[in-house]
Amino acid sequence: MHLSTDPIDPLNQDVYALWDQLADFSVADSDAALTHLLSALRTMLSARNVLWGVVVRLPSPKRTDPLLGWRPRLVRVLDPIPAVAASVQKQYDTLWSDEVDLSQILSMSGDEPFRVRLLFETLPPEWFKGKHYRRHYLDVGFADSISVRIALNDDLRIRLFVFRDAQQPRFTAQDGQRLGFVMRALRWFHRQQLLSHGLLIANAPLTPAERRVLLGLLAGDTERQIAQKLEQSPNTTHFHVKSIYAKFAVRSRQSLAALWLGRLR
Repeated sequence: MHLSTDPIDPLNQDVYALWDQLADFSVADSDAALTHLLSALRTMLSARNVLWGVVVRLPSPKRTDPLLGWRPRLVRVLDPIPAVAASVQKQYDTLWSDEVDLSQILSMSGDEPFRVRLLFETLPPEWFKGKHYRRHYLDVGFADSISVRIALNDDLRIRLFVFRDAQQPRFTAQDGQRLGFVMRALRWFHRQQLLSHGLLIANAPLTPAERRVLLGLLAGDTERQIAQKLEQSPNTTHFHVKSIYAKFAVRSRQSLAALWLGRLR
């Protein structure tokens, strides 16, 4: 069965509504916008949890690197209960070791700019009897997943995983088509997400403190207002502002804001 893309199809109205809702978020509310997206996907696909992440390619990977230089940079889990958070941290650490799993190797392989995969169509039957599936799926309440990969450039990718538990039916090809339909139109959204972390354009990633100041700048707050909201001195705020401008290679708030409109570079 193929997913209809007819704009008047009632089954697509929740997708169009989601796109509109995401477009209405201010760039200063990027965290809330991401939470809204992940929550909507969980509801739309009758899922248990959703994970969103960013992977970057190392500049000089080893020739024998099974992950081809790709490593995690950011991870966000919709419902980070302790068991899930521990699993995510373990996998994050594993990706920096020599003990990577087949699922992780396949996840990083290929150069498609956009890809949707169903877990049970991607991994061989014996994989589901192994320790990785038991530890990072069954032990934390998951049984199945759909993954989406979006390349924003040659060295940055978005990774999204939607999980179901054992009480729910497996994801179908139509579920994959539906998720792909939602995500294919959101490249602009993920670009904004990465910009807010100092990725994609900045010369270096932002520190957590710098990112809080950046979101204040994008909200239109003065440096004094930002300092008050963050309970820090005006001098500290100004120091962060100067660092932000340097990392984005701009000289003013107007030039900084223009990056979100795609007017620079």
